[in-house]
Amino acid sequence: MNDKEKKQIPLRLSPKLYQAVAAWAEDDFRSVNGQIEYLLSECVRQRRKNGRPVPNDLDEPPEFDIE
Repeated sequence: MNDKEKKQIPLRLSPKLYQAVAAWAEDDFRSVNGQIEYLLSECVRQRRKNGRPVPNDLDEPPEFDIE
């Protein structure tokens, strides 16, 4: 796979998380897919910049206080 090709992966999100990402994407004038790609890219860039390991509790699902 070269740098121009994009890898497709299945992704499962809770309804609350999906709605939160969808609302954020709309605010940023992006598609949900584009928003997720942007957020992941920013996380990777920040991790490389900080050089810190990923926290151990990363696999725990976040709690959302959204109605």
